[in-house]
Amino acid sequence: MKRIEAVNDFVIKFANVNGSGSASANELFAKAILRMGVPVSPRNIFPSNIQGLPTWYEVRVCERGWLGRRGGIDMMVAMNPQTWKQDVAEIEPGGYLFYDSTRPLPASAFRDDIHVIGMPVTAICNAAYEDPRQRTLFKNIMVLGALSVLMDVDPAVIEKLFSEQYKGKERLLESNVRALNSGRSFAQEHLSGPIGLRVKAANAVGDRIFMEGNAAAALGCVYGGASVCAWYPITPSSSVAEAFQSYCKKFRHEPQTGQARYAIVQAEDEIASVGMITGAGWNGARAFTATSGPGISLMTEFIGLAYFAEIPFVIIDVQRGGPSTGMPTRTQQADLIAAAYASHGDTKHVMLLPQDPTECFEHSAVALELAEQLQTPVFVMTDLDIGMNQRLCPPLQWDDSKGYDRGKVLSAEQLEAGFDFGRYKDVDGDGIPWRTLPGTHPTKGSYFTRGTTKDAYARYSEAGPDYTYNVQRLLRKFETAATLVPQPLIKPAARATRRGVIYFGSTSPAMDEALEALGAQGVHVDAMRLRAFPFPQSVSDFIAAHDVVYVVEQNRDAQMRTLLINELEIDPRRLIKVLHFDGTPITARFITRAIADHAGAGNTTASAAPVTVQETAK
Repeated sequence: MKRIEAVNDFVIKFANVNGSGSASANELFAKAILRMGVPVSPRNIFPSNIQGLPTWYEVRVCERGWLGRRGGIDMMVAMNPQTWKQDVAEIEPGGYLFYDSTRPLPASAFRDDIHVIGMPVTAICNAAYEDPRQRTLFKNIMVLGALSVLMDVDPAVIEKLFSEQYKGKERLLESNVRALNSGRSFAQEHLSGPIGLRVKAANAVGDRIFMEGNAAAALGCVYGGASVCAWYPITPSSSVAEAFQSYCKKFRHEPQTGQARYAIVQAEDEIASVGMITGAGWNGARAFTATSGPGISLMTEFIGLAYFAEIPFVIIDVQRGGPSTGMPTRTQQADLIAAAYASHGDTKHVMLLPQDPTECFEHSAVALELAEQLQTPVFVMTDLDIGMNQRLCPPLQWDDSKGYDRGKVLSAEQLEAGFDFGRYKDVDGDGIPWRTLPGTHPTKGSYFTRGTTKDAYARYSEAGPDYTYNVQRLLRKFETAATLVPQPLIKPAARATRRGVIYFGSTSPAMDEALEALGAQGVHVDAMRLRAFPFPQSVSDFIAAHDVVYVVEQNRDAQMRTLLINELEIDPRRLIKVLHFDGTPITARFITRAIADHAGAGNTTASAAPVTVQETAK
């Protein structure tokens, strides 16, 4: 039987029970390989309950640096009897199955085209520990020790990670090292190693950092000048507010007095939280909330008020599977239309589309700036895959000499000089009016903030011309926004082509790998990564330059494609749907297969029948 042979290029998946303590051990495995200088991309797939249901932890090890999901599993560490059948089925032919052999299994439970490695982990733990909790927790560390032997992972690196994790807790440090060595000793004495999948020290990580998108977004809000956060807990966004609180405690207290220079409120619900940041934004604070799809649904009335009254704030939407409660712990890009047109009536909202934690940091700061410049709500559209998984990414950078641009805010001196202040008056054609902040001048610059129709001077009006003036001005402001948001990035193919692909957000790492794989197959595709909505002119130009453009996204209804058609008036036949929406992050293999199959069918012009490529859940 053949066996998969690979050094620093494989996928390993851990199948566990939620609440068993496996998460920390699995993370140690990934971090140990990273410390050996080899890029890793881990993804935690967990249930929405506290404990008892299946959980998986998938680690992509790739010295070349591909960080998206590849597709396929080279080694499965199957520690959960509930999911045994599906876990075994995922292994690539010639791959490896590591399992707890304490209880014998019939031959029918295995496959004859994979290599099986059994270790009686439960029996070893039961003999070594009397406490049930210790038996469960140290089982995972013993497995880690065995894997370090089988895959040549440096045990000194793991012990160094232990020492950092349990600094000042020597008893915990010693017990974990003992469990690690126990697993190593069994593997050295009873298992044949190393196997075909091995880790070799490299120097391929460089200066990149390893962090979650939610933490990066929170830090971006700190650097971006946010002083108010109001939120309500919801998976997968809760850690944004929690990280913001942690960073504020470190960076936002006066050194002399210890006084806090921020306000964080856990509201009674999402409606209250968006109401609070609406008030804070009106009062001159940079304010934000973090939520997910169900929260957006509840917030829409306040979002419409802020759009029409022109009040700045930021919503960080860490998207998950919907609708309704949906899949709270699975990833999707399915809130695009809900956010772009949130609220009743005619509304259009700015959305930023970060691809990794670095851009979560940058875009959160940019969103706070744009919200004030444009005097409008701005969405940062991240998702669970970026937000709750650690990702290798470029270092975060900030220019300390950069000041905050608050946009068109009148000073007391301007008001005193007789400035003709019309709160909703377009004075220079960009659709953005001047505003005043409370307390700027004792007698001048006041206006009535209302969600009803008004004239250019904020006076109540139901006159048709006043209404059309305002909503058309808001459209001009939206057009101005297209020139201010982060612009798309284009990757031209190696040779001239009439095929293009548009993608965004967490699809990016898988797309980068797929582009190379497609080129190797002779399928050349120009690529454009969208980074914001509204779409600048360059998006229309890119589509016009190609006969066929694939739109790759992670939702059922092709929401980005719908936005492109609606906003740019594109012929729908030019835009080919490539859809993945089973809740797991999209893979490079899926994208490659979808585009290659369509291209191989000879569909080279807009007259070809529209094709929807989608992946079903496994």
